[in-house]
Amino acid sequence: MHDETVSVDRYGVMGYPISHSRSPVIHRLFALQTAQNMQYELLQVPPEKLDQAVRQFQNTGGKGLNITVPHKRAVARLCDQLSERANLAGAVNTLVFGDGDVFGDNTDGIGLLRDLTVNLRVPLAGTRILILGAGGATRGIVGPLLSAAPDTLLIANRSLHKAEVIAELFSGAGRISACGFDDVPASETFDLIINATSAGLTGDAPPYPASAIAATTVCYDLSYGIKPTPFSAWAREHRAARSVMGWGMLVEQAAESFHIWRGVRPATAPVLKQISVAA
Repeated sequence: MHDETVSVDRYGVMGYPISHSRSPVIHRLFALQTAQNMQYELLQVPPEKLDQAVRQFQNTGGKGLNITVPHKRAVARLCDQLSERANLAGAVNTLVFGDGDVFGDNTDGIGLLRDLTVNLRVPLAGTRILILGAGGATRGIVGPLLSAAPDTLLIANRSLHKAEVIAELFSGAGRISACGFDDVPASETFDLIINATSAGLTGDAPPYPASAIAATTVCYDLSYGIKPTPFSAWAREHRAARSVMGWGMLVEQAAESFHIWRGVRPATAPVLKQISVAA
């Protein structure tokens, strides 16, 4: 009897915890849409077993992996080669296995950029952007945002030093600066405010500066959920022009990973519609 499963290419996502991930559904929809013979697995891997799990997946014929929290920085050391954007971000969310080597990439930033500019049609050139938070998520999105030529990009963080490190890293790519949460200029408003913190979700007091919002401000939360996030609710309360959660970024970064693996770019609009409706 012929075993058709032999020719199915294996992919997956590793994280801890991972049960909430929508990635298997997204990639299943992409595969159906583009007629790709592949399967996509959900792999819960604690930090101490990351190296072993990645090597095992590679050695048993796996073609590629998505990497999510808390492994994005740690997995970079397992890569033989990093893309420029992964190197700048200091984090990896996409692995490609081939010829015994491991290639690491980061599709988060381009995923956000595509959601903003293509799906939401938010103009970025010449705008003022404020990013709240200076963790790994911020490092992953700053480069692509600066490539869109905003007038200024300000990173605000509880620890000023962390924000300054990122600003210095990207200082050659555009007008970028850093400040503490309490030092966001009260006299200035922003065209786009991006929440890259977990404040509000973790019970911390949200460091959201109300004076930064104007009637035309777009507020974008990298987090997403069935109900509005604390940041989304805050943005609506303060009458931002738009308040958006990161569902589009989730789908767009997945599409970029899919394109890297399969060489075909899926249409994201129908998948985003299905995912957000299902949520």
